[in-house]
Parts: sequence; C-alpha cells; structure tokens
Amino acid sequence: MTRIGVDVGGTFTDLVLETGGVGGGNSRIFLHKVASTPADQSEGVLKGVLEICRIAGISPGDVRMIVHGTTIATNITIENNGAEVGMLTTRGFRDILHIGRHKRQHNFSLQFDVPWQSKPLVKRRNRIPITEQLIPPTGDIFVPLNDNEVRAAAELLKARDIRSVIVCFLYSFLNNEHEQRAKAIVQEVIPEAYVSCSSEIANVMREYERFSTTAMNAFVGPKTSHYLKNLEQKLKETGLNPQLRIMQSNGGISTVDKCSREAVSILMSGLAGGVMGGRWLGEITGTKNLITVDVGGTSADFSTIPDGKVTVMNPRDSYVGAYPVLSPMIDVATMGAGGGSIAYLDEGGLFRVGPRSAGADPGPACYGKGGIEPTVTDAQVVLGRLDPDHFLGGNLKIDADLARHAIKTKISEPLNMTVEEAALGIIRILNSNMSLTIRANSVAKGYDPRQFALAPYGGAGPLNGVALAEAVSAMEVIVPPAPGITAAIGLLETDMQYEFARSVLMVLDNAQQTGLDRINQAIDELTRQCRDSLEADEVVADNQSYVRIAECRYHGQGFELRAEIPEGPLTLANIDAVKQNFHAQHRRDYGWAYDNVDVEIVTVRIIGIAKTPRLLWPNVEEANGSSIATALINERPTIFDDGKTYPTPRYHRPKLKAGHQVPGPAIIVQHDSTTLVPPGYIARVGISGTLHINRLIT
Repeated sequence: MTRIGVDVGGTFTDLVLETGGVGGGNSRIFLHKVASTPADQSEGVLKGVLEICRIAGISPGDVRMIVHGTTIATNITIENNGAEVGMLTTRGFRDILHIGRHKRQHNFSLQFDVPWQSKPLVKRRNRIPITEQLIPPTGDIFVPLNDNEVRAAAELLKARDIRSVIVCFLYSFLNNEHEQRAKAIVQEVIPEAYVSCSSEIANVMREYERFSTTAMNAFVGPKTSHYLKNLEQKLKETGLNPQLRIMQSNGGISTVDKCSREAVSILMSGLAGGVMGGRWLGEITGTKNLITVDVGGTSADFSTIPDGKVTVMNPRDSYVGAYPVLSPMIDVATMGAGGGSIAYLDEGGLFRVGPRSAGADPGPACYGKGGIEPTVTDAQVVLGRLDPDHFLGGNLKIDADLARHAIKTKISEPLNMTVEEAALGIIRILNSNMSLTIRANSVAKGYDPRQFALAPYGGAGPLNGVALAEAVSAMEVIVPPAPGITAAIGLLETDMQYEFARSVLMVLDNAQQTGLDRINQAIDELTRQCRDSLEADEVVADNQSYVRIAECRYHGQGFELRAEIPEGPLTLANIDAVKQNFHAQHRRDYGWAYDNVDVEIVTVRIIGIAKTPRLLWPNVEEANGSSIATALINERPTIFDDGKTYPTPRYHRPKLKAGHQVPGPAIIVQHDSTTLVPPGYIARVGISGTLHINRLIT
C-alpha cells in the first residue's frame, strides 16, 4: 500500500510518501517539496504527487490514499471573494446577521469597522423572510411553512443569478422539518444551487452563531467544492485513483463529498495538519508538553499541546476573521509572519515586519524572480544564516546581492543604519511578534511555557526556534527530523473523524431520569449518525471508536466548555462524573471552579473515529563514538542575535548520527530547512533524527 500526505502552504507544497508495509517495519518514506501554485492549488499538488512517485520509483496508479491539507477555504475568507449568498429565514429575523451580539471590536474607538456589517456574508437585499414558526422547547410547528413564499424567494434569487443559498429558520435545531422542505423547493427551482441548512451545518442553539456558520459555509462552499472535486477528477485523469481525504479543522480527516457539503469544516485545514505533526513529534520523542511553532513562507501558526492532547477551541473563541463559526477547530493561533514576510516603514516611519508577504511569486528579493521588497528570508541571507549554495539542498539558487540591495534601499538607508543592523532588526521584530502570540496561546490560557518544549518547524521555524524559546522561557527546543515537511507528516498521522452535535438543554442538579433519557436518546441518534458515516466509508466495526462530549456551563453562563460523558447510558448514579469533568475543565481554563453551582448541559457531541496506521519513522544510525566532522560542509561568518559575528561551521544534517552533539555556534543544513544553534547552546541528535537544543551549562 502507498499513501501520500500533501500540505499546501503559501510558498511551498510539502509531500510525504509512505510505501510498502504502511505503518510497519517494511515501510519506506520519501519526502519532497515543490513551489505552490496560488492561482490553482491543484496544479502544485498534482506536480508534487507525480514527482514524489517518480522519486520513490512507484507507479502513480499504486497510490491508494492521498491526505490533503488545503488553505483554499481559508484564502477565500482572507481575500473576501466567496460566493454571493441568498438567505431564507424566519420572518422578523432577517437582520440577525447584521445585529450580531452588539459586540464592539474596540471599546474606546468611535471609528472602528464592524466587518459583519461592512462586509456581510449575506447582503440584506438577499435575506428573504419566510412565514413559519416553531415553538420551543419541543420544536412543535406553530405556524406552518408557507411553500409559496419559499418558491417565490427561490425564483427571485434565481433571477439575481445567486447560486449559493442558505436556509436558516428559528429553532430548527429542535425540528428541521421546515428547513428540509424549504431546501427541497430551492433545489427544485435552482437545481444547480449550493444549498445549506443551518440544522445540517450547526445543529445547535444560538441563532446568530448558527446563521453565521451556515452563511460562512455557503460563502466558501461553491469554490471549495469545485476545487476538491476538480482535484479528484485531475488525479483520475493522470492515472491516479486514490481515496482522497481532506484534513478538517478539528484534527480529523474526511471525504471529499463531506468536506464539499460542509466546507466550513475545513477552514483551518492547512493549520490543523501542522498541529498534528507537532503531536507526532511529541510521540516519537516521548515529550508530552509541546508548544508548536510552524513557520512557513507566508504565516506562522502556534498551538499548545498539553499532556500529548491536541486542544479544541471553546465555542466562544471559534471565529474566522470577525465571523463566529460553530465548527470544531483545533486551538491554533496564526499570524502573518514567515520567510516571505515583507519588512517596511509605515506612514509614520515605524519599522514593521508583515503581515504582507512576497509569497511564492515573486517571492523574496534573493530568489531573483522580480521581488524588490525586503523579506525575512533576505534578512537571514544578509546575516549569513542561509547559504546561497545550499538553500533547498542547492535546488534553489539565491542571490545575496539582491537581498542586500532590497534591505539597503527600503530599510537601512531611510533609517541611517547598516544593512546588517537592518537585517538583524527584521529578525528581532519578527521574533518579538511571534513570542507575543505564543504567550497568548499558552500563558493566557493557563499553561506555563517553562514546563513545555518548543517545537519549531516549517521551512523557517528552526532558524527562529532558540530565540523564541528564550523569549518565552521554554525548557527545550526540539526540531523534527524533517521540519519543512512536518505538516504533511501530520496528515498521515491523522484519524478519520466525524462529528455530530445537538443542543439538549438540561440542568443536571436535581435532574430526573426521564430528563436523562432524553439526553441518552440524543446520544444514541448522534452515535448512529457517526456509525452510518463511518460504514459508508467502509470502516469496519472493530476500527470504530466514539468519544462522547457534553458541552456544559454553569447555569447562567454565556458559553460552554467540553466535558467527557462516561461510558454507558447516563443515569442518576453516574451523572456526577459529567459534573466533575466539567469542573475540572473549568479549573484548567480559568484557574477556578464553582463546585456548588448548578451545571447545565447545553449540547451533546459525538465524535466517531476510525484509526489510521501510524507512520513508522526510521531511526538514524548510531554515532558509536564517531566524529561530527564527517558532516561538516564548510565554515562561514554568521551574525547572531547578540549582533556579533562568529565563524560558524555548517553541518549536513543527513550525515549526523544519533548521539552526535553539535555545539554552537553552528548551522545545521538539510533540504527542507535550516536550524540555527547560537553560541552557548548545544544540539543533540536523537534516535529518530530529532535535534534537541539546550543551553550549555557552565
């Protein structure tokens, strides 16, 4: 069996191929990297897949599975170029998407922008009220759906050439009959329409968040669906017929069909693969507490993995841009900081780095592709940290003179400083920005970085790893064996995952068994939905497992936290376990808990999981007393963060063996990344080829 992980970044598309006894001792692993094709990501994906098959010496037809992490949906939201959306909603509630929750983006500003009003996912003229009404808490029909109004609304949207439509009725999470009937009428009138119901996309309470999530699905859905199905078709046309699986925001993979219907579930697809790669690194090194720092060409992503467990965002925090999205997402923070981030002087003369990026085209000035603005990569070249002859294993020649010229004309001359001082300033600003985000994702959430190792990866991460660890006081730096491909590796370490949720409100204190039976019924129905989805993907029963979650809050709180539900039906005898799990989660998130306050279940969530074979990474050869001199490439002057220039040896990482120790200053070079070991630090090579960088004890 052969399978491939493909992760598309802003600058490069990364690939990992495993063939032979997948997950076993006879497997062989190959790594590859190609330039991304932003205009059509599928071109870079196809090129990379065919090239890595050629490198591995296998026929493309032998590939049985491709797992893909994509930024297609994310890019649509960033560029605000999604579909024009039409909306059918309960009469009297067409302005829910405009009103929101009356949150002020900046409490003390009189001129701030309100994105959900200035850039609405659905324009007001396309939000059409429909006569219908359900009654809570049962969802009984009080006013029947007016079919004629639905048909007239669909005809109007068709006349406006709107081909993406959402149906969002009040209380549809209690009864979806009206939404399903309206959807059928819209599809009858506009057969080619992309239609989403709120009860299908976010079957939970809170009409604003539910409507917003459904609107986002329709906004990104048509282009995302076209991309995924087009990629699937192109693979077949080139002789590949694999199972194509897509990385979801929740850290699981799913099918093209499911991700096309629920495009909102892959908004963080590209980021999630990197976090799963970080979890894999923790597993192979036996490190339970990790802070992941995935720095690519365009952006940097950060996540905190406590006790080996990937964390999921709380519903109150799950926003994409300024729009609430009630779709489960790995807790990952991202910012515009990468190798292609552009350094510039703003209108006030302040020295800034990012979020604008040179991307893959034209790229940094040193690439010689026409870029004239200085980037982080150009700064690293000027400082001597990236060698013109060894970048990407020598496959990409870089021009140090172009890098110097860009920094000189745009930064150093206007600020009256040397080119080297300007280059060092670019790196310091970048690291300062990233360290602030790391603290926000760790310290601000109750995690002490002093108890965590920092894992820098991505093409640019290992150059900044030690500086970031110093800034946040992390206990160690661990660099993966293939930093630039780690996100792609994470894709092959990811299980198939389906999630279904339903709001079932109940205060647990003084609960009666009849009420608990209502929750048990919801659990059984959601579990059946998960099982049906897994079986449709031909997952055998022995490979199915289920995680049962109760999203709880203290009675009167605004939002919920996740608490695990014990095995078996909920009864008066075991309901205290749910309460205690919630108290424990509340204490982890906030540092305290109200043990005597009523706990309320708001939503039940079932996660169906099908385990995938784990990637068996090969061990490297033992050093057995051999010298690191065999890995020495050359020695060149390099400027470090203290502003001093040191004669710095370069080592070829593939020639380093387990047990080797590389004292700083040193630069460790490999095809997909470069690791910086500053003076006063030492890098030790682990059995899996990992680099463990620690401060020298004097």
